[in-house]
Amino acid sequence: MEFRRFRLMSYWNEHEKNPGEFDFSALDQQITLIEKSSGEISLCLGARQPRWPESHWPDWALKLPQEERYEALYAYIKVVISRYQNKKCIVSYQLENEALNRSFGKNGDFNRSRLRKERRIIAELDPLTPLVMSTSNTYGLPILPPRPDVFGCTFYGVQHKKGAYSHSKIPWWWYWLRAKIIQAMTNRSMFIHELQAEPWGPKAIWEMSRKEQDKSMNLTQLERNITLAKKTKLYPIDLWGGEWWYWRSKNYNDTLITKTVKKSLT
Repeated sequence: MEFRRFRLMSYWNEHEKNPGEFDFSALDQQITLIEKSSGEISLCLGARQPRWPESHWPDWALKLPQEERYEALYAYIKVVISRYQNKKCIVSYQLENEALNRSFGKNGDFNRSRLRKERRIIAELDPLTPLVMSTSNTYGLPILPPRPDVFGCTFYGVQHKKGAYSHSKIPWWWYWLRAKIIQAMTNRSMFIHELQAEPWGPKAIWEMSRKEQDKSMNLTQLERNITLAKKTKLYPIDLWGGEWWYWRSKNYNDTLITKTVKKSLT
């Protein structure tokens, strides 16, 4: 599909299953593959990263007292940066994912002091690579620190919440206006870090029928999301759903999703 821009995760619970024992083989493989394709990467750092349960603490870290757990996290972040900071394909870091979003996930930790410390560590180790932080909701304004070099926001059209499908009533121009307000307040720009391009239903995608998937994401909704996102002019626009497009084509021989996405790139 000719994509050359990717966001990768550094899941702590996968890479340090036991204290001090690291296995980065899977992430190494992903980075090498993108590197060979002349792609670029935004690498997420910290405890909270995309994918359920959102907060990816190792089991052993959850058993530690808070301060010891935080120190172990800081040490892990340092290991990740030291390992990859000389990779030219890594063009930015993301500090956690929707770090203060209390409405979703398990084992959430919303300590601003911890986030500020993570911010300082990243800046000290690699001051030249820009840092992204995604806003934790669609309405609030990021007034308090930590402050990144650039803000990201999500853009979702249909989600399953509280037993029913909910269609967003937020107009496209709100995203544009909010970005202008944030830029005036912080001197930082904003882009769409996560545009919905996959279903959000009552179950995991692979547990839903094709019909159920289509209730929250289909060709019409996909085209609508992309069209509205482009109107905001908040570039770049990162689409969320690549694995689903691939899965859909393999399981249902449905290539219309990938064709629609590829057409939208022009």
